[in-house]
Amino acid sequence: MIQGIGTDIIEIERICSAIKKETFLFKTFTKSELDLYTQKGSQPQTLAALFCAKEAVAKAIGTGFRGFSPLDVEILHDSNGKPFLHITAKLQIILQKQGFFNPQFHISLSHCKNYATAFVTLETI
Repeated sequence: MIQGIGTDIIEIERICSAIKKETFLFKTFTKSELDLYTQKGSQPQTLAALFCAKEAVAKAIGTGFRGFSPLDVEILHDSNGKPFLHITAKLQIILQKQGFFNPQFHISLSHCKNYATAFVTLETI
């Protein structure tokens, strides 16, 4: 059953400005996400799409980033490039307290020259 949906869009130029600050990078993205950014040629649209996905997850949960941070949400990719979500134990506990047991997240990322966007559904089985 779908329990929540979230979407986000951002101007890539905003991420270009933000990534000049190391604190933004290390407060927002995990090591694996930063490695992906490097592997993809340090293109800002990569981080912009990941940022949107984290925001969309917080919206799908319905709380925003209350009680957890963007670092508790990690966007990874399978061998085909399909994005999937890894959440920390801290966020799993928050989800359980909200009655979301065995949560499954489905993520779609996209970007063009000026914008990045993400759409997330939260499903429980």
